Amino acid sequence: MKNAMKSAVIKGAASGIFVVKNDRGLHTRPCTELVKCAAGFKSQVRLCYQKSEVNAKSLLGILMLAASKGAKIAVAADGEDAQEAVDSIILLARNNFNIKY
Repeated sequence: MKNAMKSAVIKGAASGIFVVKNDRGLHTRPCTELVKCAAGFKSQVRLCYQKSEVNAKSLLGILMLAASKGAKIAVAADGEDAQEAVDSIILLARNNFNIKY
């Protein structure tokens, strides 16, 4: 039974939501920061906006979301560090993607 529990923890899933706060929405600079953040995790990380779902490790994919200020973006991750990936992306968004305007 312990092995079954261990594999369930390794193959975790997590999700969350963030709101785009910066005036220009998800343009190239914040998208680049998002990709850098997501790329640091082993988990598969996806962003969902309206009816589109993209790989959070793909700059072009995130840009194609065309998310403007106020957009609610869902983050979902699957893998051993899924919760950490979701938490890091949400924190990044709260910090305006580390961009000072």
